[in-house]
Amino acid sequence: MVISSPGLQNHQGDEQKDLEATYNIVEIFHSVQGEGFRAGIPHVFIRFGRCNLRCEWCDTDFDTFTEMTGKEILDAVLQYPTKNVVFTGGEPMLNDLWALNRLLKSRDYHLSIESNGTIEIPENLIDWICISPKDQMYPNSILRQQTGDELKCVYVGQPLEMYDEIKSGFVHKYLQPCYHEGESVEWNGRNFAQTEQIVKENPEWRLSLQTHKWMGIL
Repeated sequence: MVISSPGLQNHQGDEQKDLEATYNIVEIFHSVQGEGFRAGIPHVFIRFGRCNLRCEWCDTDFDTFTEMTGKEILDAVLQYPTKNVVFTGGEPMLNDLWALNRLLKSRDYHLSIESNGTIEIPENLIDWICISPKDQMYPNSILRQQTGDELKCVYVGQPLEMYDEIKSGFVHKYLQPCYHEGESVEWNGRNFAQTEQIVKENPEWRLSLQTHKWMGIL
């Protein structure tokens, strides 16, 4: 968890209600995006607590978090040189993100989100939308956000036909091998190989790898 420094570059135009808005934050860290279309670009990642799904492969303890104000989050973000921010989780759309939108967009930040799509994202809230549906694990869940920049599906053997009705709403379509820390190297290796084969057979999809895990960084 980044410890914020008081009084960093606050604008006179900031609304007090935005500075005082509270969020449950797992961590805030500076790293390079490791997957999807924006891989390789430095970002500040704001990881929110809580999620409305419980995927067995999730590598985040989203039930352990600290309450932070908008000002504390802003001060943490301002410590780093990049102008790119990712809202991730957990599920970030369980939060009202407009306060952070105003605080960050007024400072020319580019805002991305990684969401499971079960909560619709208001127009003009986010600059770059990456939706990773989990209906391969939760077939009764409703995908309410059916448009965006990236559709990133974790592959665990599900038929790609299940995305036929939604894939046209996204510019970029990715299949990402499921990396399950609880499984063996052999299990993960087989899933990587299967995902590569599926992408070769379905060229409208691209392969997304979690390169940050290979590099041993956050």
